[in-house]
Amino acid sequence: MAEPTVKAADTGSPVVLLEGVTRDFGETVVTRVLKSIDFRLGGGEFTALTGPSGSGKSTLLNLVGLLDRATTGRVCLDGVDTAGLDDTALTRLRGGSIGFVFQFHHLLPAFTALENVMLPGIARQGRPSAALRKKALELLDRVGLSDRLKFKPSALSGGQQQRVAIARALCLNPRLILADEPTGNLDTEASDQVFELLRQINREEHTAFLVVTHDLNIAARCDRIVELVDGRITSERAAAPGGG
Repeated sequence: MAEPTVKAADTGSPVVLLEGVTRDFGETVVTRVLKSIDFRLGGGEFTALTGPSGSGKSTLLNLVGLLDRATTGRVCLDGVDTAGLDDTALTRLRGGSIGFVFQFHHLLPAFTALENVMLPGIARQGRPSAALRKKALELLDRVGLSDRLKFKPSALSGGQQQRVAIARALCLNPRLILADEPTGNLDTEASDQVFELLRQINREEHTAFLVVTHDLNIAARCDRIVELVDGRITSERAAAPGGG
């Protein structure tokens, strides 16, 4: 039996709301990867999503990130029911509300740190601007890389590359950041630094985070832990006090 649901950090409209969500794959042989998922993420929450490999974590993250569509059920982002949106509207909503941080940073190797951070804004505006450059400079300063503006990814350490990716995720001031194993490719020291940076952003900006992680030490430092097993949420619990 699932444990009682932990209440969201705020009582207003949730940033993410999933109701009765399923996701099937295949046509001749149908495999149900997600089964009757009910999930809520409030503004400012910092939640870990855990579970064994193959449990459906990446599938769930793709649905929350509007990179995929549910087979049945409701997926709402910022109060918007996404079921009736076409691909263009989904892209617009995703770009304005969600930032992504992955285990592998996906920085463009031919571009500098500054240019990589500016990319989401350039994609939205169609061109760079002085205001966008100023924003990117501020973000790189915030993540401690103001002395690495002109460095390309190959000249940065793994931890520095992930910091650039975090700055890029913040470029459009999202209400939600989805982080898929953000420390999984880093050593212990860099992992701690990156996690603390995410927590700092969460506390100062009231940005909601959903963090997929296999690292139980990282999960214990979040506010809430949601466990997914065989496509079902089997438990939701508050992390230990003082963990974050």
